[in-house]
Amino acid sequence: MTADDGEGGGSQRLDKWLWCARFFKSRTLAHALLAAGRLRLSGTVVTKAHQKVKVDDILTFPQGPHVRVVKVLSLATRRGPAPEAQALYEDLAPVPERKPGQADSDTFEAVAPARDRGAGRPTKKDRRAVDRFNLDEG
Repeated sequence: MTADDGEGGGSQRLDKWLWCARFFKSRTLAHALLAAGRLRLSGTVVTKAHQKVKVDDILTFPQGPHVRVVKVLSLATRRGPAPEAQALYEDLAPVPERKPGQADSDTFEAVAPARDRGAGRPTKKDRRAVDRFNLDEG
């Protein structure tokens, strides 16, 4: 393995580290975030996926409705299970835990709007009544 893979060397590709740390499901998604300039590496905006990340770097990036701030504790050798991935970083701004049955303020639960009877598109019953009326006229 090479230094880029996280062994012995002091740096690793940023897109690969984000993928191995399980922040993104694919390196392509990590690359898209970086290409959009949405990640800061120790305060500097990063736009290249090949940017190197080192131990003790601070990463700031959006993930869903939250902004993640993480400190790199070690470099990845592989994309392993979640506990192994969580050992790669320290979360400096943890996402608040959701309690069961508690609705997020971020989520929107749509409620069908109330409609007065006869307003809007006719129902199947209304259409059949109109058809019967038209047949009786002719």
